Parts: sequence; structure tokens; C-alpha cells
Amino acid sequence: MTTRKKLIAGNWKMNKTSADAVALVSEIVAAVGKQSDVDVVLCPPFTSLESVGRALEGSTVKLGAQNMHHESSGAFTGEISAAMLRALFATHVILGHSERRTYFAESDELINKKVLAALKNQLRPILCVGETLAEREAGSTLKVVQTQTERCLEGVGRDLAPSVVFAYEPVWAIGTGKVATTAQAQEVHGFIRGLLTKLFTDPVAQKVRILYGGSMKPANAPELLAQKDIVGGLIGGASLEARSFVDLVNAATAVV
Repeated sequence: MTTRKKLIAGNWKMNKTSADAVALVSEIVAAVGKQSDVDVVLCPPFTSLESVGRALEGSTVKLGAQNMHHESSGAFTGEISAAMLRALFATHVILGHSERRTYFAESDELINKKVLAALKNQLRPILCVGETLAEREAGSTLKVVQTQTERCLEGVGRDLAPSVVFAYEPVWAIGTGKVATTAQAQEVHGFIRGLLTKLFTDPVAQKVRILYGGSMKPANAPELLAQKDIVGGLIGGASLEARSFVDLVNAATAVV
């Protein structure tokens, strides 16, 4: 079986001023900035990308963004391009987060354009997929995840597929304190890997990292990260405090 390095990514959402961000990064870098067993990515707001990037210099921690526009430039007030992110040495970008889908009406087709633009600019998309509570209760989880996965990967070639990081985020478990059971999470992660096998072949699918993105905390991380298809976490609330985030990185290190 392919050895996949665990990845812990922090999605700070709309939190932290630039000064606050640097203070948090400094604590995280001091604790885990030299280790290389687990990939660590921090995704601050756009306003803190440059200052956080500077604070990460010399460490193993990578810089990510929370969103981007699919066009390279133009009259898109308030938007940020992939090239702008790369100029700040960002390596990852979160795309298709449920909050973007819900509050900003982002469709699979739009997210697909962003995925293609990110890959074209050597950015690794952290592509989010997942069902709402109503969809889960209706028994539609796998159908929803399949549709999102296939549409968002349209036009992605086999050669670039391993550069896409998936994040399965059951929408009902984001910021609610609820968490999918280990079995529920592994079922969907395994299903996504099976889909990737059909789309790209098994050797390619085995290289793809699939993160869990629904209220992962230090208490539940060891059990989740021990599952064969859960290769890390996309962390929201627990990434805003250095100790809890470092604990998650250490939990991932323990199951390497």
C-alpha cells in the first residue's frame, strides 16, 4: 500500500488580525516547525497571508489560502488570483468549502474552474466535499459526495490528480461540535478513494490524501487518524489556538 504522509491543515476562516496571526504562527512554529513526519498547512485570511508567510520562513510549515478566483486577472473586485497567492509563496488553497457553497452560492462547476486554475499555477487544491444533515438523513450521502467529486474534478488529468487533496466535511459536523462516527467517516473516505480509482486508476487513487473536516479535536483525532483512508484533518476551530492545533499535529505524528 502507498505510504501517504499525514496532513494537518488549519482553516482560520474570518479570524485573526495580522498581528494576532503572527503571534499564533510563532507558537505553532516553535512547537512543530522543525518536524517533517506530518505536513502542516496554515490558511489565514487574505490580509494575513504575507505576514504569516514571513513568520513561516525557515520552518517546515506551509502556507495556504482559503479561496481564490478562477481567472488570472481582471475586473473582479474583491477577488484574489492563483498567481497572487503563488507570489506570496502559498502552496495550498481551500476550494469548495461548504461555507462558500452555502453562503456564496458556489456551484460544483465554479469550483471545478478554480481547481483547474489552481493546478495550472502549481497550487495544491484542498477540495471540500460533503453532505448536509438533510442529505444524510435522506440516505443521499454517497450520491452527493459522488456528484461533487466528479463535477469538481472534470478535466483534471491523471498526472495532476495526486496534487489534489480532498477534505470530506459532513456539513452537519462543521462548527457544531458534532462529529461523524469513525465508521461513518471511514465509509465516505473509502468511497471517495474508490471513486478516484474509477476515475484515475488505483495507483493514482492511493496517492491522494483525503482529510476529515468535521470538528476534529485532540480527543477524537487518534481514532479518526488511525483509519486507513483518513490521511489527516482540515481543522477549523481547533486551529485557532496553538495548543489544540499542535496536539492534532502530534496525534497525526503518533500514527505515522
